[in-house]
Amino acid sequence: MSETLRQELANMVGPTQWDWLKPHIARDVVVLVDPQLDLIEVGIALTHDNVQLVQRWIGEQLMTKPTKEQLQTWGVVGPSSQLQSLIVQPYVLVQEIDQAADHASGLST
Repeated sequence: MSETLRQELANMVGPTQWDWLKPHIARDVVVLVDPQLDLIEVGIALTHDNVQLVQRWIGEQLMTKPTKEQLQTWGVVGPSSQLQSLIVQPYVLVQEIDQAADHASGLST
């Protein structure tokens, strides 16, 4: 069952546009996930209500609310790098896409 959930969540991850995030930011449901965490693992932890793991990530500031400064910057010039998102009700998880890692993983160009 966990692999099924993992695949379902993986299929829901995708690039995010600033305009799409605005209403979710207004509802205060956007959570910024540090790039060192696997976005799908975070989604699984939230889905399974793994409070201990999620609290640890929050305590380590690996999961945060975007700051007012980040939101203002994103609103004016957009995010500094591309964002991907995953909706895990009631939250919208967003994560910066490490373009260097993406480029390195796509060795065959």
